[in-house]
Amino acid sequence: MAYNVVGKSVPRYDLPEKLTGESKYAGDIKLPGMLHAKVLRSPHPHARILSIDASAAEALTGVHAVLTPFNTPTGRVAPDLAILDTTVRFVGDEVAAVAADSEDAAQEALASIKVEYEVLPFVTDPREAIKSYATAIHSGGNLIGGEPLILSRGNIEEGFAEADLVVEESFTTPAHAGAALEPRVAVASWDGDRLTVWKSSRGVHADKLSLASALQIGQENVHVIGPTMGAGYGNKDETRLAAIVSALAKSAGRPVRLELTREEEFVAGRKRHSTETTVKVGVKNDGTVTAIHTITLMDTGAYLSSGPGVVRRAGQGALYLYRCANVQYDGYLTYTNQPSGGSYRALGAPQGHFALESTMEKVAEALGMDSLEFRLKNHVGPEGQPGERITPADQIIDTQPVEGGVPFSSNGLQQCLELGSEAIDWQGRHERNANQSGSRLRGVGMGMFIYRGGPGTPTNAWMTLNADGTLQVTAGTMDVGEGNSTAIPQMVAEELGVAYEDVKVLFGDSDITPEAPITSGSTATFSTGQAALNATKELKSKILAAASESMGMPANNLEIANGVVKAKDGIASMTLAEVAAITGQIRTEASLTPGSTDFIVNSFGAHFAEVEVDTVTGNVDVLHYVAAHDSGNVINPQLATNQVEGGVSQMLGFALTEQMLTDPGSGVTLNGSFLEHKGATIQEFPNIDVIFADVYDPVGPFGMKALGEPPNIGVAPAIINAIYDAIGVRIHDLPATPDKILDALDRKEREGRA
Repeated sequence: MAYNVVGKSVPRYDLPEKLTGESKYAGDIKLPGMLHAKVLRSPHPHARILSIDASAAEALTGVHAVLTPFNTPTGRVAPDLAILDTTVRFVGDEVAAVAADSEDAAQEALASIKVEYEVLPFVTDPREAIKSYATAIHSGGNLIGGEPLILSRGNIEEGFAEADLVVEESFTTPAHAGAALEPRVAVASWDGDRLTVWKSSRGVHADKLSLASALQIGQENVHVIGPTMGAGYGNKDETRLAAIVSALAKSAGRPVRLELTREEEFVAGRKRHSTETTVKVGVKNDGTVTAIHTITLMDTGAYLSSGPGVVRRAGQGALYLYRCANVQYDGYLTYTNQPSGGSYRALGAPQGHFALESTMEKVAEALGMDSLEFRLKNHVGPEGQPGERITPADQIIDTQPVEGGVPFSSNGLQQCLELGSEAIDWQGRHERNANQSGSRLRGVGMGMFIYRGGPGTPTNAWMTLNADGTLQVTAGTMDVGEGNSTAIPQMVAEELGVAYEDVKVLFGDSDITPEAPITSGSTATFSTGQAALNATKELKSKILAAASESMGMPANNLEIANGVVKAKDGIASMTLAEVAAITGQIRTEASLTPGSTDFIVNSFGAHFAEVEVDTVTGNVDVLHYVAAHDSGNVINPQLATNQVEGGVSQMLGFALTEQMLTDPGSGVTLNGSFLEHKGATIQEFPNIDVIFADVYDPVGPFGMKALGEPPNIGVAPAIINAIYDAIGVRIHDLPATPDKILDALDRKEREGRA
């Protein structure tokens, strides 16, 4: 279908201001009389605060407020997270905070605060944490919910009994920092009983609720503004930051600003959860998968944050990526005395798919089948999984289903496998690498994936024709870098028959936008976009009705094209400004719970990597990368390509170099800096080919589906499988650092001599 605006690479809505430096980030907010805050952090992984003597700090010139667990509001930022607590649960946990005239003065004040601790036993190993004798980090024990999350379809015992071959493998993934360039920042100011907060946010309405709960004030007294975001990655913000700065500002009677240092970002921000995963697969000799059983132990650290959602999503690949009647996923989520895990782009899917796709590679090899052939035979098809639908017919289908008997709204996974394998020259890989010599060996690997496709929680949008004829889409969502403030106006412009440049955007202000969920789960463009589209259709109808009356002709004989209302079969016309001069401002509203009662809406993809491994140094170079995605109809090709390239580049570190390290003996984070948390640089980025399957989804607005998070999922499986193809050793514990590769090669050599 041909469109005028949708499917075109129009410039990002926020690009001019970012290029000129006019964009205002949270760190740019400066208010008259503003104070600067610093946080005192725990030196212990687990301790009870018996007393705090802040008298010396309070006596210092320039200090205006000191916040401790003993003088702070008693509300909760989250169910297990107070503004400040008399128990600290990791090295770096918040103990107290100071607001002063300058950061230096605040830092000096911290040094004078005396804290008496009762040091408690601590645990940093998640396996130890769930044992009965482990010290409870929170009331209720360390295993979240007291039992594992168990999801199943069919009967795995019967499935394994039918198998001719059973393969079982175990894997670990490390804690992984988001490391956004913009650190977390919040500025708080009170006007009487009313609070305004500017902060790094992925959901101003959710932040408003959290602050009202923490400070024990009415929601109507909280105003949250989300300035431009310097990369969200899902984990901005699940911390105490805004609540602390708000309480300090109330106490001081002046605005207060708090910006985390880079080390604080690593330690006290939120990181990707570390995991231990075992995958057991049963297959017949012809390659048919009969059973899959996956068990994941996930470390959420000191606080829950988004842990339940993360551990759930880690199992979706095992439950639904391969056509199989008998599957089970057991997810164990546990507290430890480590820095907290949280939302991080694609949540648990990269961890789960790494284990699943590495195991499936071994299954294919054991059967003597080509990896691509095995996946083409077994990937879930458009019809969905075998079994019966459980969800009532009138209810929206979960985007992370377990049940069978429900088809997908669209499924381009086969296209992704075929297009991606062609682009990497899968069939010719062994021939071109057959005559390798020396210490540098090449290999090609692949992995496929499934991810929720966009439907989310209830959302709202407004469309406005202003009195001067200009147009505005208003929503409570946030653009966290993925570009929904561009894609949504494109869809609105297409529906209304105007230019993209004619649609203005107002997002991210809790006072003047309708309620919306946080930007997460790859749902924003799909969900808020559909709401905006519905509001646009109503606005279009009202514009045509007004023009019909003015022009004296039926509304069904009118259309809007190039921003002008005109007769379909004549020359009579009115500009939108002329319509607005008659009607005044017109605003339409739409509310919806997005999704489908008939279909599962999921995105899919297949990634392929060609690597070169130096068997002397253990270094891995990614030479060529192909990312094939089914994200439905692509709204903005350039933005979509950028999303995929960025996701692949981001996860090179997860696969090869990046990990948060905690000393098990002290609980201290050992590498809280860019120097030591080894992210990939431009020198490591490979040539990345991005391919989009030709798919139009009937449920998504203009046929689109999720894209923000899926690019992160396939990277580790593709690279690790390519390393195995190159040197014949499999890395089970990410990241695949040179020392691990050399150790694996050494073991292989010793086993060959035995």
